Order: sequence, then C-alpha cells, then structure tokens
Amino acid sequence: MMQPAPVLTFMLGAALGLTAHAQSYPAKPIRIIVQYGAGSTIDIIARIIGPKLHEGLGQPVIVENRPGAGGAIGMEAAAKAAPDGHTLTIGATGPLVINPLLFTRSPFDPVRDFAAVSQLAAGPAVIAVHPSIPAKNVKELVALAKARPGQLNYGSPGVGTSPHLAGELFQMVSGTRMVHVPYKGNAEAITDLIGGHLSIVYTGVPPVASLAKAGKVRLLATTGTTRLAGMPDLPTIAEAGLPGAEVAIWYGAIVPAATPRDIINRLNGEFVRIGALADVRERFSQQGIESRTGSAEAFSVLIRNELVKWGKVIKAANVKVE
Repeated sequence: MMQPAPVLTFMLGAALGLTAHAQSYPAKPIRIIVQYGAGSTIDIIARIIGPKLHEGLGQPVIVENRPGAGGAIGMEAAAKAAPDGHTLTIGATGPLVINPLLFTRSPFDPVRDFAAVSQLAAGPAVIAVHPSIPAKNVKELVALAKARPGQLNYGSPGVGTSPHLAGELFQMVSGTRMVHVPYKGNAEAITDLIGGHLSIVYTGVPPVASLAKAGKVRLLATTGTTRLAGMPDLPTIAEAGLPGAEVAIWYGAIVPAATPRDIINRLNGEFVRIGALADVRERFSQQGIESRTGSAEAFSVLIRNELVKWGKVIKAANVKVE
C-alpha cells in the first residue's frame, strides 16, 4: 500500500491539530488579567465584556486584578500564561506600549510576547484649561504659549503617562515650551486645574464633562481624529489647527504569543460580536470611550505603529522615569 509522503503526513497532522484546537476550545474558565485595580478603565471594560464572552463561549469568565509596577506585574503574568486561549489580558496604550519604551528592564516585550486578538475600544483625551487662561481655542493657546515660553504649565498623573506624553507631543508639533507638573493621579491634577494652580490638563472626558458645563474649566479640543458624539461642538485638534498632535487611548485583547491561530480567530469573532452590541456600546460611551473592534492583523499594526510614534516622542522629549 502506498504510504503518504512525509510532507503530506505533516500537513494532515497540522490540520488535525487545528481541528482539535477548534473543537476542544474552550475547555475551562477564561481568565482576563487586569493590570490595575477595581474601577480602572481596563477593569471596567473587562467586567462589561466578561459576561458577554461567557455567553458566547459557554465558560465562566473570571476577571483577575493583578495591579502594581505601572501595570507591569499583570502584563508579565499574562505573557507567561499558558498559550491556550484560556488567559488573556486587555492591552492599552500605557502598559503595553509606553511602559516598555520607558523601562529598559521591562519584564515583557509587547511584540515578541503577545499576539493581538482585536482592538476593543478607544477614547481621546480633551484639552482642558483654567478659565483664567486667555485662550478660547487651540490656535490662541499656541500663540499664548509662544508669547510666554516656560510660563504655562500642564499636569498629568505622572511621568511617562499618556497625558504627560500628549503634552510633550503638543509641544513638539506646535513648537512651544511648557512646564510639566506630575501628580500621583489624575484627580489631583484636575483639582489643581480647578483651583487655578495649573494652566492645562489632558484628560479623559468623564472627569471634566460636568466641570466644563459648570464653567470651572474650558475645553479647547479633543485629541481624537473624530468629534465626540456627546460633544459635537468640540473640534478635533486637527480641526483646531494642530494636525499631528492626535492622541487616542486605546484598549484591545491580547494573548500569549504562541496561542494557536484558530483560537485567536475564535476570540476575535467573539469580540467583534460583543463590540457591536447596543448595551456594550452604551456602557462604553458612559466611560468616555467608543467600541472599536476589527481584525487581529489591524490591531497588531496599530500596536507596532504606536511603538514607533511614542518612541520618537520619548526620545525627543528626553523623558526619563526616576
């Protein structure tokens, strides 16, 4: 009897292996590792999508908070998990891209150690200024900063955070020079903005939406590429005259790098389905973010592009973490 050629045997075995993966997955509860504590945006996203993922996969979904070291503890745990699709994490701009660029001894590599599954959501920051700042729009803010080099200041939740780098990118694109004031958290920076101790804060929408309506802060622009549905009169930063200074905080599902492709495809399909659900989109909107899913390949390209973008900003601004 004729025997299958070795190459054909290998191909048949590989195909059978993929079929076995697809048929047996998932075989146990799904774990979503969250790098921050309860109440963080990543934690909220995980708890919104968790029940929907349970409905689609038929297995319990457990959210496991592993905070510490700016998200590195949770990221390392996710990277070292078994690559079988039963452990995933939600990567975001800060812990997945910015931190590895800032820390030379990062315990994980965002490209080597992870495989992209799907982007889940994104949300821009807004540029908020104290009402005493005589700038009603971005062009006037740039002109004011150029007239007063080193006199305007902006606050952030800490060195190397997304709001900090958003301010550095603004200065690079506009040719201005301002003073960065790091805080222990976003709430402290906003408190000082309200009190007039800060000129500018880059922040998500929820913390300042009501303050803007009350006239305690003035919003000049969103850093996204499109206008916010809840603030249609607020221009994007490009529309306001400063293209190239766009900043979006994004979130997406990632798994250990060796996870089989058929499992990644199964998870991707689930996340695309979940992202289209009306109640999920509404709950995301309440957090100042928008549902945004797509292919694993598109998310992988986004991660690589963001590494290049923020690597340039960090180098040009000589950002160092002490």
